[in-house]
Amino acid sequence: MSERARREEAVDVVWSGDWVAERLGVALEGDGDLPELLGLALRRNPKRAHLLVSNVLGKHVPQKPSVVYAAGYGLGERVRALLGEDQARRAVVLGYAETATGLGHAVADGLRDAPYLHSTRRPVAGVAQAGGFEEAHSHATSHLLLPENPGLLAGGGTGSDASVLVLVDDEFSTGNTVLNTIRALHESHPRERYVIVALVDMRSAGDRDRLTAFAAEIGARVDLVTRSSGTVTLPEGVLERGQALVAAQEAEQATPAGEPAERAAPVTRLGLGWPGGVPDGGRHGFTPAHRAALEAALPGMAERIAAALDDDPRQSHDGSPRRVLVLGFEELMYAPLRLGTALEAALGTDTEVRYSTTTRSPVLAVDDPGYAIRTRLVFPAHDHPADGPGDRYAYNVAGAGFDAVVAVVDSTADTPELHAPDGLLARLAAHTGQVLLAVVPSYTPHHKLEPAVLPEPLRGPDFSSYAPEDVGWLLQDLSDTELEAPTEEREEAIQSGGAHYAESLPVEYQPSAEYQALFTAALDASAARIARAVGTVTETVLAERGPRPVLVSLARAGTPVGVLMRHWARHRHGLDLPHYAISIVRGRGIDATALRWLAAHHDPADVVFVDGWTGKGAITRELAAAIEEFEAAGGPAGSAGPVGFNPEIAVLADPGGCVRTYGTREDFLIPSACLNSTVSGLISRTVLRADLVGPDDFHGAKFYRELADSDVSADFLTAVTARFDEVADQVDAETKELLAADRAPTWEGWAAVERISEEYGIHDVNLVKPGVGETTRVLLRRVPWKILAKRGAGADLQHIRLLAEQRGVPVEEVDDLPYSCVGLIHPRFTRGATGADGKAVQGA
Repeated sequence: MSERARREEAVDVVWSGDWVAERLGVALEGDGDLPELLGLALRRNPKRAHLLVSNVLGKHVPQKPSVVYAAGYGLGERVRALLGEDQARRAVVLGYAETATGLGHAVADGLRDAPYLHSTRRPVAGVAQAGGFEEAHSHATSHLLLPENPGLLAGGGTGSDASVLVLVDDEFSTGNTVLNTIRALHESHPRERYVIVALVDMRSAGDRDRLTAFAAEIGARVDLVTRSSGTVTLPEGVLERGQALVAAQEAEQATPAGEPAERAAPVTRLGLGWPGGVPDGGRHGFTPAHRAALEAALPGMAERIAAALDDDPRQSHDGSPRRVLVLGFEELMYAPLRLGTALEAALGTDTEVRYSTTTRSPVLAVDDPGYAIRTRLVFPAHDHPADGPGDRYAYNVAGAGFDAVVAVVDSTADTPELHAPDGLLARLAAHTGQVLLAVVPSYTPHHKLEPAVLPEPLRGPDFSSYAPEDVGWLLQDLSDTELEAPTEEREEAIQSGGAHYAESLPVEYQPSAEYQALFTAALDASAARIARAVGTVTETVLAERGPRPVLVSLARAGTPVGVLMRHWARHRHGLDLPHYAISIVRGRGIDATALRWLAAHHDPADVVFVDGWTGKGAITRELAAAIEEFEAAGGPAGSAGPVGFNPEIAVLADPGGCVRTYGTREDFLIPSACLNSTVSGLISRTVLRADLVGPDDFHGAKFYRELADSDVSADFLTAVTARFDEVADQVDAETKELLAADRAPTWEGWAAVERISEEYGIHDVNLVKPGVGETTRVLLRRVPWKILAKRGAGADLQHIRLLAEQRGVPVEEVDDLPYSCVGLIHPRFTRGATGADGKAVQGA
């Protein structure tokens, strides 16, 4: 915790509205706890200069999640007592975006049986608008109502227009927003009763009279439930004076952009285990059944967060409790709030958990104890908002002494902008010791799950040099799109966070005659070994996932293996197994459109995912998280159910000890790793870029027809399949042993990668690529720093040594390496880290 944070938590004698009150003459008057609930700040807004800043809302001021949740839940209990059991069961709760989405949800929880809906400023394609209204004083005024079930607004799903509508906002200042809402909804679905709920009622006497007259006009009863009440007195000319004060402060604070932190905190993606079918919030409605499912899942998700926090060795333990912030995202307030309350319970008194969220609202920050907004972080919007790009803000986070920040966003907002050098994650990383990213799957209403027409797989010879029956590519053809970028430029963009590796393609490596001869020799020497591994993994799959599995290879390294497994099944058993190739992208997940296509054409329980080899197991984990997210968004049920996808991967070689279905756990040369497209049907790596891949499109790839003269894809298949008969007896014996053995993943490789990362001062496991296959990829596609070779490793590393020599990369012989070799990507890459010839420069 920072010294300032310690001092201010120990002594709280200054009201956080003093600074504004003294300079503008704004007076806040009301009942006893009003100053504890509200502070004051200024904003650049032509409609209202001052901002009432709530201390218990969890928007601008980090607060204990239990305090924030109790504020809303308690108001809900009061509404329940006001209505009585019968009417409370027939109530519908409507919250206001963005500030009151979490508060309204907590109020609905307090009513216990009430469904919940909040307004939104995010249009959702294909979801019909059931209503809308304007918020006159807001920074962003338009509110949309997008319930999945339109009957929710008609009568709470009961079919009765007499159900009570409970409207929840953080403050009831003039009443205009609520009156606009009731007027719009009452015209189409009149009710006899409305209840308005707010943390504070700050209306003037004239505004109170206006609400009374409005209720009489529509012939309905309108009740008001608030925690506190008061008034704001604004002197004449306060708007102009406030704008001038904001302009003066901004001019005074204007400084050149600071340099990035010397060593920013690590950012780690966390798999939450969000329960399947539970919406991320109330944008499309949230029912009591959803509530029950979420409550049951919260403790487990909190344990995952707690474990990830404990995994960070750089957490400071100076005798004081750790401080952890759970940071939500604009309208996504309830999910992070409940994760925060569960984390409080999981961590106990050893950790101080706080909660707040990012916001659209631009507010002046003044580092003074008498001002409610002490600091602000500015970053670009990262959910492709309908009103265009713009700045977003996180207040009172910088300088608050948080040891870790858990950033919670929905999957719609998990975009390149979020991960950019000036994005939210980078801004947070400069002010804390650890950043965890938890992504909640954006809920898609059921009628949106299936597009009208799903794309069809691509097949050779129109797309790839493989026979059409060997593989169906669940990809779109981007062959006419310029996607290649120089290796050094790609590396700089990837490591800086400015681009994701899947947004461009490396220039295809064209092997020298010497290297091509080395590939041919390696294939001759290892064909029987590969045939054995192919046979063993295929027989294991048939024994455990038969009788007719659907092979789905992870493009591109998995595709030659999937084709070979298909050939083995046909050669030994006369089985014609379906085989498809699908895209999975580290950090972005699997192609959900391709999964929907598979579910529409095959039993998901029959699908077996196939890859070439394991390194440290990142894709193994990525696949498990991606399938979980797909199910949570409404896809087929999990692997425990009767129709779900099983996220386990079958691989040819598992040197990392990451899977239980494999042909071997030896780290040996698989010749298909030596080349790129020319051994993979002339298909590029897969591409995922927002301007090229829409929500109902397959991910993309290119077909390099121009490289046909160099294509050895068929040669590779022929060389391996020719050895099937001679290895058949060995395969039978090895399969029998494997089926009886304990094949539980050991994750030995992941542990080794973490050790190497620390020993070599890299501090980023993504830059450590273990195993022959991954090391080859480093030398072909990335900017290598050095190669670690297991002392005594022989022919399997000949091509590694040749490539390293060609690129000027040192090879270091080491002992106690669980892999044959490990490739290290240059850890501090800039263009100056390579020479003009593209070779690594030592000491850069």
